[in-house]
Amino acid sequence: MAASNSSSDKGTRNLVIGMVVFVVLIGVIFSFISNRSSTTAMVPASVSADDGYGIVINPTATPTVDIYLDYQCVVCKNFEIINGGYINEIAAQNKAKVVFHTMSFLGAESVIAANAAACAADEGKFLEMNLALFQNQPTSHDSGMWAGDFMKRLGNSIGLNSATFEKCVAEGDYIDWTRNVAQASASADVNSTPTVKINGKEIDRNSEYMDPVKFRAALAAGGVK
Repeated sequence: MAASNSSSDKGTRNLVIGMVVFVVLIGVIFSFISNRSSTTAMVPASVSADDGYGIVINPTATPTVDIYLDYQCVVCKNFEIINGGYINEIAAQNKAKVVFHTMSFLGAESVIAANAAACAADEGKFLEMNLALFQNQPTSHDSGMWAGDFMKRLGNSIGLNSATFEKCVAEGDYIDWTRNVAQASASADVNSTPTVKINGKEIDRNSEYMDPVKFRAALAAGGVK
């Protein structure tokens, strides 16, 4: 009986320690976002300030498709499931300049996820990480699931094993950059996710986002061939 109690106590202590670390991490993230100037932020190689600090794929292509998302947004996950394959096809075939704006208004773990996505972008694996994040979306905001080394392991699962990626994730290289994304998105009058714009014009979220046929038609009307 004593051994059982000891094991239970040890498990409880580990849980408490884990939660304390997570709470501290949240505090650090929001401290960075609130207090550090966006002009000092490190940005991923594929990011353009002129494109609202979004992650840019096919920078010289036309038209421009802007996608605003939050990795803890359930509707964004559904949008990815329905339309993600087609968006990836557009990107792969250079049919449009696609700009992903990884917003983080739903909490600290949105910041963690956006940072990991940016780290993956530096390794040429943004689209794979984008999908993996939605496939592994927690059932509630800031649940603790994405804390610790989860992003490292998620990256490993899609072939991201470099020391550079793991350092980027562990040290939160692009946490400050998420503030730039937030500020630029607000300036673009984006206040909800997902939001999709073609050449700066938002498509109808009520009828076109979750209907793949209408979504493709809306992009085609905007010049995506």
